[in-house]
Amino acid sequence: MFSSDRDTLRHQYIDAWRKYREGLPLTPLEDMIARVVVDHPEYHALLESGEKGMQREYLPEDGETNPFLHMGMHLAIREQVSTDRPAGIRAVHRTLSERHGGPVEAEHQMIDCLAETLWQAQRNQRPPDEQAYLRNLKALIRS
Repeated sequence: MFSSDRDTLRHQYIDAWRKYREGLPLTPLEDMIARVVVDHPEYHALLESGEKGMQREYLPEDGETNPFLHMGMHLAIREQVSTDRPAGIRAVHRTLSERHGGPVEAEHQMIDCLAETLWQAQRNQRPPDEQAYLRNLKALIRS
């Protein structure tokens, strides 16, 4: 779906947002990106800044959230929900959406679980553990 090159990835967000604002036709992927950007007005100026936004480093040790990573996590969760993989994630998303005021808020709750799952997979050099991920997501409902 995406290139692994940071600049190419970032250009996809900037281009999709520009095309959306200009009312130009969007590919299905650009439409998905634009919908995530619409949900994050705090990133609009960044995406409209062009190259300035492209070159910025976002370091966790500086207490910064990488907006491109954040929006990418939304895209990943939305894809998981649309395919219900892991099985049961759609129901978790629906419950959290009802509880927290909508799908974006639900996704914000779910992002930490996804990040933890991906970090564990990378650390252990294994595929992500979908069942552990789903257990962590279900724990959000219980808390």
